[in-house]
Amino acid sequence: MSIGHLSILDPAQETFTLGVCYYPEHWPRDRWAGYARRMREAGLAYVRIAEFAWSRMEPEPGYYEWGWLDEAIDTLHAEGLRVVLCTPTATPPAWLVRAHPEILPVDAEGRVRQFGSRKHYDHASPIYREHSRRITREIAGRYGQHPAVVGWQTDNEFGCHDTTRSYGPASQVAFREWLAARYGTLDDLNEAWGAVFWSQEYGDWDQILPPNLTVTEPNPSHVLDFARYASDMVAEFQAEQVAILRELSPGRWVTHNFMIFFSDFDHYRVAEGLDFVSWDNYPTGMLDRSDEPVDVKLHFARTGEPDLIGFNHDLYRGLLHDEDGSGRAFWVMEQQCGQVNWAASNPLPAPGAIAVWTAQAYAHGASTVSYFRWRAATMAQELMHSGLLRHDETDDWGLAEIGSLELPGRANDPVRTPVALLHDYESLWAYDSQPHSAGASYWGQVLQYYVALRSLGLDVDIIHPDRDLTAYRLVVAPALHLMSSARAAHLTEVARRSHVIFGPRTAFRTPTGRVHEGGAPGPLGALVGWTLMNVDGLRHGLVQHAGGHEVTVWAECYSPYHGDSSAEVVVTYDDGPMATEPAVVRRGNVATIGAWSPTLVTSVLRDTCALVGIETINLPRGVRISRRGGLTTAVNFTSERFDLSDGESLGPVSFRQW
Repeated sequence: MSIGHLSILDPAQETFTLGVCYYPEHWPRDRWAGYARRMREAGLAYVRIAEFAWSRMEPEPGYYEWGWLDEAIDTLHAEGLRVVLCTPTATPPAWLVRAHPEILPVDAEGRVRQFGSRKHYDHASPIYREHSRRITREIAGRYGQHPAVVGWQTDNEFGCHDTTRSYGPASQVAFREWLAARYGTLDDLNEAWGAVFWSQEYGDWDQILPPNLTVTEPNPSHVLDFARYASDMVAEFQAEQVAILRELSPGRWVTHNFMIFFSDFDHYRVAEGLDFVSWDNYPTGMLDRSDEPVDVKLHFARTGEPDLIGFNHDLYRGLLHDEDGSGRAFWVMEQQCGQVNWAASNPLPAPGAIAVWTAQAYAHGASTVSYFRWRAATMAQELMHSGLLRHDETDDWGLAEIGSLELPGRANDPVRTPVALLHDYESLWAYDSQPHSAGASYWGQVLQYYVALRSLGLDVDIIHPDRDLTAYRLVVAPALHLMSSARAAHLTEVARRSHVIFGPRTAFRTPTGRVHEGGAPGPLGALVGWTLMNVDGLRHGLVQHAGGHEVTVWAECYSPYHGDSSAEVVVTYDDGPMATEPAVVRRGNVATIGAWSPTLVTSVLRDTCALVGIETINLPRGVRISRRGGLTTAVNFTSERFDLSDGESLGPVSFRQW
C-alpha cells in the first residue's frame, strides 16, 4: 500500500532534511556513540545502514548474530537519529555461494561471475529468491517495529555492474516460461519476432535461449523481449521483499535506490510497489558515463553538468504520482560529498558544489538528501572514496558545506509545470539495439530535448507516455520508438487539448519490435500528418543543414500521410541528399522534428511555448532555475558570475533561493 506523502508516516519530516550512509560494521564499537553524536550535531536526521552486512547478520547458515546491529540501531536512536534499514541481498555471503553456485549470474559472454565483490546473483534463481525472502523475513521480524526504524531500502542499486540480465541456466528456464505466458503459442512468438528471417523459427520452447553468443547480431525482437523478461525478474524479486516488509514492519515506508541513467530494467514497473523512489547522485562521476564532448566534461569536471543531474531528479520524481497528479517527492539516498573512486578520473569537487547539488535536489522535488558516506573507508574497494569524515576522522569539506546550509523548503511541496517530457524504457531498448548511426542513442536524443527545455528556463515533468497527460499544455516526446494502436489513440486524445512535439524515429516500430507494415509512423500517421520517406544516419563529421541549423548524427524526411495536405512544412533541409525535403512538419497542435540539431530543437520548442502561452527565458549552460512550492531556486555550476534578471547575481558554483 502506498503512503502517498512522507509526512503521513513520519510527521517529523515536514521540512527538507539531510541524512548519511553509515557502515557501523566497518568501525570499532567504541567509535559508534561519538559518530552518532557528531551526526546529530551536523544536522543530519536519517542514517541508512546494513545494505551490505549479510555476512555479519548470518555468518553461518541459519546462525544469526544480531547483537552488533541491535547496538548500532540503539546508539543512533539514543541521539534521536532515524534509521533507514536495508535488506542485505546485494551481497550474498560466501557460504551461500559455495553451497549454491547456481545462484551466480552468467554474463553475455557465457562466463560465470564469481564471488568476491557484490551483486553476484541471478534475479531469476529460485534458490536465491528463497534465501532473499528468508533473510528479509528475519531482519524485518527483528527490527520491523523498532522505534528508530522509520523505513526500508530494498537490496541496493538493482542491476549495478551489468547484473540485470543473466544468461545462465536459471534465466534460460525462466525466460522460456515468461515467453510462453506472453505469447501462448510458438506460432504467435515466431510471427511477433519475424523469426522466418534467417530461418530463426522455433518448433519447441526448449529451443529458445537468451540472445547472447550469436554469430552476428541477434534478432532485435528477441533482444527486446529478453530485456522485458529481465526487467520483470527484478520487479518480482523486489515485490517479494516488499510484501514481507509490509507484513512485518507496518507503518514504515519502503524505497529503493536507483542509479544514474540506468537502462537495463523498466523503472516505472519496478517502482510500482514503493512508497517513494530514491536514487544515487554522483555528479562528477556521471560525466564519464555521458556522451558529452571533451570540452563540456572539462568545463564541468568539478561540478558535474546540471542537466545530467536534473534529468535524473525529474525522472525519479516522475516514476510515482500522488493523488493530485504531481510527481512524488523522492530521496537522494546517496549524494556525492567529495571525490568518488570509480570514474576514469576523480577530481575533487569545486568549493560550493556539494551545497549546490543539495539545493538542486530540493528544487527538483527531493525531500531528503543523504550523503555517501559518513567516514571514508580504510579498507577494500572503496578506500579512495570520500566521506563526510576523512580517513583520520577529521571533518572533510563536505561536512563543512552542509553544516552551513540553509534550505527552508518543505519536504512535500510539489513541482508544478505545464511541460511534460515522455520517456519509456521499452523504446530505449528497441532504439539502442539498432542505432543505425554511431552517434545516436536513446539517452542522447532525449537529453537534447531536455537540455533545450531547461535552457529556456522551464521546469519539466518526465513521465511515462501512457499516463494521464491532461495537466500539461506542452507534451514533448523525443523518442517514442515503439507505438501501439492504444498508445496512438491516447496521444491523439492528448493532442486535442495540448501541443505535442515528436522527435526523430517516432513510432518506427510495433510493440514487438517489427516495423509497421505500412511504414512509420504506423497508427500515429493520421495525427502527425506524415509518412516517413528516408533516414540518414550521418557519419561523425558529416554535417547537413536545415533552416540554417547544423544537423549531425541523424536526419529524416517526410511525405504527406495518404495524400493528407493538412500538414504544414515548417523547415526543410538546406543541402545534402534530402535538400528541400521536410525536416520539421506541423499538423494542428502536433509538430515533428526529424533532424538531430540542438539549435533547431530549441527554436521549435521556443516557438511552440509562445503559441501556448508558456513564458521562456534564455539561460546559459550551467545556470538553471527551478520552482517548487512557493520557492524559486537558481543554481550556477560554472566558475563565472551570472546576473539574474532582478539585479541580483549568482557567484561561481553557488545557489540562491527566493
